[in-house]
Amino acid sequence: MKYAMTMMIVAGMILGCGGGKKPVTPTTEGPNTEGDIQTPVKTVKAPTKAVVKLTPPPATLDLAAVSPGNTAISPEAAIEASKLVNGGVQYLASKVNANGGWDIQGRFEPAITALVLKCLIQHPSITMETPMVKRGYARLLTFQQDDGAIYDPKQGRDNYCTAIAVCALAASKDPALKVNMDKAVAHLRTLQILPGTVSRDKEVEGQKITKGHPFEGGVSYGKHGRPDLNNLGWWMQAMKDAGIPADDPAMQSALSFVLRNQDRKESNSMAWAEDGENSGGFIYAPAGRDITKAESKANTQAKTYLAESGLAPYGSMTYVGLKSMLYAGLTKNDPRVKAAYLWLRKNYTLEKNPNMATNRPEQGRYFYYNVFAKGLRAFGKDEITDVDDPTVKHNWRNDLVAQLAKLVRGDGSWMNPADRWEEGSPVLVTAYEVLGLQEALK
Repeated sequence: MKYAMTMMIVAGMILGCGGGKKPVTPTTEGPNTEGDIQTPVKTVKAPTKAVVKLTPPPATLDLAAVSPGNTAISPEAAIEASKLVNGGVQYLASKVNANGGWDIQGRFEPAITALVLKCLIQHPSITMETPMVKRGYARLLTFQQDDGAIYDPKQGRDNYCTAIAVCALAASKDPALKVNMDKAVAHLRTLQILPGTVSRDKEVEGQKITKGHPFEGGVSYGKHGRPDLNNLGWWMQAMKDAGIPADDPAMQSALSFVLRNQDRKESNSMAWAEDGENSGGFIYAPAGRDITKAESKANTQAKTYLAESGLAPYGSMTYVGLKSMLYAGLTKNDPRVKAAYLWLRKNYTLEKNPNMATNRPEQGRYFYYNVFAKGLRAFGKDEITDVDDPTVKHNWRNDLVAQLAKLVRGDGSWMNPADRWEEGSPVLVTAYEVLGLQEALK
């Protein structure tokens, strides 16, 4: 039985750009002459779109019910989750482009195609021989560059796109795609900011990164040199999905950057944490171009949590921080992991992305659901004990299914009316939620 995850996206996503590079011929044959990138390949007969039933939505797949891989989810929630997953997958299938990919109004095609493919290939009724999937992977690989990156040089987002593409390639479990995945992973390694490397930020061109620099171990979008936890979260997800072990030096260096984002004085000597409340939660970035100033997307305009620094840890980044620490080998009993988990217990909710400022409570909500599922499954607890009433046990799987059942639209999709970080796109948001639900069913 196969299931999935990403997404955030995150969702807190889409900021930078990258340099132009010559694309390479993908190892998998497929359509590659549509769109902005032209790739010379041997002449082959273009694959056709999947055979569809003439019932709404316009493109449908023959999907069986998805059975749960655990007993933690209730039978009723499992049935509902299966319906939601199938509805979301059918919606995504109906939105495939003529070229075999998916995008957000012509933008970010490599990343969105990869997210959707991950949803599809990890559905038990879908295989690599499903025409829509075969054609989608072929389209994705038209974006692979000479250096292994998988992105559109005209739009950038090198790390973001390549990392999500690696997740999709890993999910395929197709030996024929391993060479493409390995090249992409090798490229991701080159994006990590390490001592002796030069900042990619054009405003401080030539600035060398030294040992202990706040950027050390991180990854940025590409246009500027400032790394952030969301970009690194996708990077670490890709490395884990590709089979890179927790003790790999790159993963350990990434962990050092992750910890600079945690509001915990005992393990974070950054000035912003010294001014914090030792909550255990995570922010977006420990430093910017001005390395004395950290950043939280929760309260750029409103101080809502840390009185001295004005920086608020928030839900989506704390779940990214939690899973990233676990991917780098920290255990549930590590004090840094325990501090993050306590913050998440204190802020347990599915009504919003917790601890966002009152003037932005809905922002990033759907990416939050995605990393909520991924983080809690990685943590390995089926129930979350309520902080205020220890007799209350939150079954996070059941809670997530119930919440998404309330929010799903009539066509099987989800969409955030608070359109920040591209969450106004039902294709992106539906991919997030299908991946989250698949995680809950594992």
